[in-house]
This record gives sequence, C-alpha cells and structure tokens, in this order.
Amino acid sequence: MQADTRRKRSRNGAAPEAEPRSREPGSRLPRRCLRALLAVLITAAIAVPLSAAARPHVPAPPPADLAPLTARTLTQTYAANRANAELASRMAAEHGDRHRAEADHVLAGASRDLLAFDGRGTGRAVEVLGDLAGAERVAILIPGSDTSLDTYERFHRAAAALHRSLAQDSPAGRRTAVIAWLGYTTPRTVSTTAATADRAEEAAPVLREFVHDLRAVTGPSAHVGLLCHSYGSVVCGRAADGLDVDDLVLLGSPGTGADSAGELGTRARVWAARGADDWVAEVPHAEVDLFGTKLGFGADPMSPSFGADVFTAGPGGHSDYFRPRSESLSNITRIVLGRTEEVTHA
Repeated sequence: MQADTRRKRSRNGAAPEAEPRSREPGSRLPRRCLRALLAVLITAAIAVPLSAAARPHVPAPPPADLAPLTARTLTQTYAANRANAELASRMAAEHGDRHRAEADHVLAGASRDLLAFDGRGTGRAVEVLGDLAGAERVAILIPGSDTSLDTYERFHRAAAALHRSLAQDSPAGRRTAVIAWLGYTTPRTVSTTAATADRAEEAAPVLREFVHDLRAVTGPSAHVGLLCHSYGSVVCGRAADGLDVDDLVLLGSPGTGADSAGELGTRARVWAARGADDWVAEVPHAEVDLFGTKLGFGADPMSPSFGADVFTAGPGGHSDYFRPRSESLSNITRIVLGRTEEVTHA
C-alpha cells in the first residue's frame, strides 16, 4: 500500500527526526566494544540465574585445622587435607551429588598432595606435584573462569603435563615442583563477574599470602614462576605489586588492569603469549565504566606498548597452552627452568 511506502511524518506534520549518527572515531568507547560488553551482560543476565538454579547447595565440612606451613609440616598437611576431601566426598554422596562425590574422592587419593582443600560451594584446592620442600624451581598455575572442584581434573591435567615436561627437560639433579592453585572462586565464563575484576580483587590478597607462606617451605633461593591463564591473569595483575616471584607469565590474557608491565609493580620478568586460535584475541582490550560498574581489563599484554616479553604459543586455542608436546608448553617449560635463551619469540 502507498501508505506503507510513504515516508512517515509525525502527527503535527513535521519531518521525522534524523537517524542517530554513529559514534565519532575519537569517542571513548567504539560501538563494537560497547556491543560486545553489552552482549556479555545480557547473556549473563539470562544464563547465570539458570545455571545457579540448576545446582543445589552441596554440604561439605569446613577446611581442616592445619599447622603453619613449613617443610616439616608438609606430610601432616597433605594427610589432613586428604582426610577432609574424603569426608567431603561422603557428605556429597549422602546428599545425592555423585559427580562432586567422585571429584572429592579422586582428590583424597593417596597420591594427591593437597596444601589446601575446601569442599564448600564451588570448592577450592591447592595441589602440589613433585617434591616441594626440595624444589629449586617452582611453577604456580593460576586458573581462569569455570574452574571449580567439579572441573578440577581438567586443571590437574594441565599441571601434570607441565610437571612431566619439567621432569623430562630439567638438567640432571635439578628438582622441580608444580602447584595447581585453585585458591579462589573463579567466575563463570558467561557471567557479569567474568567481565569485572571483582573476583580478582578478592583473590589477590589470598594469592599474596600463599606465595609468602610458600617461602617458608622453599626458602628464599627457590626460583618461583607464576603462570596465569585467562582470568587468572587478572588475578595475577591485581596481586603482582610486591609479589615475591621471579617470572610472571600471562597466557591467553584478556588484560591485567594495568596499561603496561611496569605498572604491575613487580620485580618479576613479565612474559605473555596467545595461541593463534585463542578467541580471547577478539575480546575488546578496554576498560569502561558502564552504569557504575567497570568492565574490561585494559591494555592487551601482547601489544608492544605493554612491554611484556612475548613468546610464541603455536596454533592452539584458549585451552591448549599446556597441551603435551605443544610449542606453548615447550616455551613455558624453558621459562620455568630458566633456559630463557631457548624461548622462541613472536
């Protein structure tokens, strides 16, 4: 009909308002970034209530009462946390959650050395692979989103792959240890918490305290590297200032909250890598204030202006940094062992 094809006019006969102009090039936030951030918020508003409702509260005991951490108390600490994990497994089974019961039971195994365990909520666990008291080189893995007791074995596999790689490549007599540090409540990938630094702010003082206490076991001479994956790099960025580590490695990082490596306030050598197929490359590297909430994590650690030592990670995706025989794992191994002249650079 003609009425449908005519340009519509307002009731008083005035011409319609012009279409809103696109954002000028010099504006604070490109429309592409705003759309991406809003998409995260909208998806989270739908997904988070559904995912939270899908899982009832699982009962678990409080963490074990432990002696101060030293080389002499390690065996006692491991035994107490294994017993606590087994108790948590029985409580989860009685509650009808077989998946959590099995996850806790695996962690309670005789071969697992836990520096910490808390079966409550999404759960926390800090596991050692290797002889921590005798280690000259220690790597601490900080996980990203969606890591919990229910998904812990995936995280353990990454730590185990690194431990095997270190054992194979370390010079004769050099002792190494790997620590899988699930010491905080990680955000869900599809949630508002994954776009803010709130969880990282909560985790940072816990990580600082852990590294401080760790020195009572390893002594000041041990070389300690922090390997921070995805949202874990936000945690490391918040904790970095004054942290007693030698290497800070950012893997698949959405940003650290700092504009440069120098702003992190760490004496550690800062490294960064991203796999060719890692989707995090598409995440807008910006920090914006939206309705009073800061979203995003600032500068891209891979950019030359950030100042990190960028190394190659091969063709892998976001979950492939510790894949056996991968270029990324080989380079991470060289960094931990101090064979930095052999690291391949982007």
